[in-house]
Amino acid sequence: MNTLVEDLKHLESAEDFLNYFAISYDVAVVQVSRLHILKRFQQYLAREGGVEGLPAASAFATCRALLARAHNDFIASSGIEQKVFKVFQTAQGEHRVAIEGLRRKAGF
Repeated sequence: MNTLVEDLKHLESAEDFLNYFAISYDVAVVQVSRLHILKRFQQYLAREGGVEGLPAASAFATCRALLARAHNDFIASSGIEQKVFKVFQTAQGEHRVAIEGLRRKAGF
């Protein structure tokens, strides 16, 4: 497990991660959605308790499956549709502002 964690620390790009886990990928998808893919992978890992929370015997396979799933999320969908980042989550949703904040800005 320590080797996997150490290896992951040295990976920098989405391509690095995909190559490390030997996942075939659509280059065009990765070029457009590289950060979205990595963020989604991180979200999936967090739901599993992180890399350290995975059983050592299956950690590599689990990470590989989660990264492949993250990549596949963006094959037929965009970052805007997937709403991985907060900016996309609030772009079409409700915006909540505290009334006190409005009062202060308005000088009330």
